[in-house]
Formats: sequence, structure tokens, C-alpha cells
Amino acid sequence: MTDIKTYGFPEELIPPEGPALPARVTAVFKGRWQLITPEGQQYATLKTKEYIYESGEEFPTTGDYVLALPAPGDWQIVRTLPRKSFFSRLDGWHGTEQAVAANMDVVFAVQSLNENFSLKRLERYLTLGWNSGARPVVVLTKADLPGDHGEMLREAKAVAGEAPVFALSSKTGEGMEQLAPYLRPGTTAAFLGSSGVGKSSLINALAGEEIMSVSGVREYDSAGRHTTTHRQLLLLKSGVLVIDTPGMRELGMWDAGEGLSTAFPDVERFLGRCRFSDCKHEREPGCAIKAAIENGELDPERWESYKLLNGESERSRRLGAVRRKQGQPSKALAKSRRQERKYRGKNFPGEY
Repeated sequence: MTDIKTYGFPEELIPPEGPALPARVTAVFKGRWQLITPEGQQYATLKTKEYIYESGEEFPTTGDYVLALPAPGDWQIVRTLPRKSFFSRLDGWHGTEQAVAANMDVVFAVQSLNENFSLKRLERYLTLGWNSGARPVVVLTKADLPGDHGEMLREAKAVAGEAPVFALSSKTGEGMEQLAPYLRPGTTAAFLGSSGVGKSSLINALAGEEIMSVSGVREYDSAGRHTTTHRQLLLLKSGVLVIDTPGMRELGMWDAGEGLSTAFPDVERFLGRCRFSDCKHEREPGCAIKAAIENGELDPERWESYKLLNGESERSRRLGAVRRKQGQPSKALAKSRRQERKYRGKNFPGEY
């Protein structure tokens, strides 16, 4: 028997009895979910009644707590349990929300101290990290590289707000001890960052062994190759749970929510102080934003970042409302229906 509480499963969510067993999603593949259950690792599909026809359950993602019915082959997931935190992004290709991870305690926004360093990308990670409900922490990797990294560190701290910023090296171990307070047994940590910033090396250093494959970066632009190909939850020997994600250079903003306010307090304090309530912050007289920029109280680059992320968030909310009103099926829903037809056609040929 596997004690799923060691995988972060809250005791209060464990049902006292019943045919469905508690489980946590450790990886998501195409139409198939990998679970850790009281009976060990299992694979599962979604029960069509609960997830397709009744459409009342949230599609599970990596880190989700679920209830699943045991079966000789693939188990059946029948319920997605309440989430304490949830991180999603905009799928730019399909224009829909894409779940990334759930039930994290901390989100490490990973940047490297080389040409890959990007304040714009960091602002994006922080906004989505705050909005997820987890605690964002900025990690600047590759501190062992030659050169003075002081300016990058100062710039990161300037935009991080309440999120702590740590510079470290997975290679030499420099600064690794700074992460200890955020990585206690039973804690779930998600790692976000573009390819080549050193997420896999960082996780290996935390694990004390090589559990993630590592790819190099191109020397001329510090760009990396995707090492992680799917989101997965791993239990380290220390009792810490980590969720690694495929390298995502651009994270489309789905719904920034409160995360935008928390990530941009320097901007938010001037909003609502304009002479006109419908101020566009362009050429209107009495604009508090324009005045703050002119007086040096607000960095114009921060204002541009805020406008970009807020605009993406607003467009995503409108798109989501339209899709819900039209009842447009999601990609995952359509895939599940195709799988069901294929299954029934194979096992019940008279029906299809």
C-alpha cells in the first residue's frame, strides 16, 4: 500500500469509504492520466458520464487531487477534488485555457544569469504565479557563470515586489541553501521557466541525484532545448514534491485576476486617481498615470508591461465568455469523445 499523504494529499479530502479511491495526478498524456494511488502508480482515463455528458467536473491536470475507480486496465477518474491553487495559461494556437499545474504551495519563477535573462518574462511569471494562489519565488540560476551579475539581481528585485529573489548555482551549490525554507517535506513546488534556464539541473541538485535529463544551451544566444516534454510531479527523497513543466518561453495570459495587482503595486496605486473615471491614460487631462511617469514616480517600462498583460487578460476573459456561451467544446472534450466512440466501436460493434 502507498501512503498518498506523502504525495501531499490532504487527509481531510480522503473519503471515509466508497468504491472510488483517492489519488493524485502525477503526469498528463494525450487522453491519459498517470496517478499515484493507495495501490501504487496507475493509469486512468476520465469517466465519460461525469466529465463529458454531465460536464460538471474540471478536467484534471498535474498535481490535482482526484477520486478514481479501480479497474483491471486503466482506472476511471470520477471527480476532481477542490484545488488550493491552480496555474493556467492561454493556449495561443487554440485560443483556450490550458491547465499547467494544480495544488502547488510555491511557484519558482526561474531565470538564468546570462543572455536568457528577461524582465518582461519575469513579470509574466510573477503575475501568473501570484494569481495561482501559490507563493512565487524568483530563482536566478547559473550564478557560477563569469561576470558581474549584480545589475541583473537588482533589476529582478525591482520588479519582484513581495516575492523573494535568490541567485544560485546548481553546478557549484552556491546559494542553494536559500531555498530550504520553501522546500519542507510535503510541500509541492512548481518550476516555471523557458528552455535552457536550468530547471532540470536545479531539480537534480535539490534531489541530490540525476532524476531529470539535462540538455545544453547554444553558446551564441544561451537558448536551450526542451528537456521536459510533459508536466510531471515527482517525489524527492527529502519528501518534497516538485512539478516540472516543459520550457515555455512565452506564457499567454489567460486571466491575470488579482495576480496583476500583486505583481504591479507600483502601477495599481495610481489607477483610479485620474480626473475622469473612464480615463484611457493616453492624452486625457488630469491623468494620474501620465503625471506619475512625468514626475519619475512610475517607470514607463512597468506601465507598458502592465498594459500588455492586462490587455491579454481582458481579451482572454472575453474569449472565454464567448466560448462558454456558444458551448464550444474544448480540445480535450472532443478528444475524449473520439476515444469513447473508438472504444465503443471496438467493444460494442453493433452500436457504431
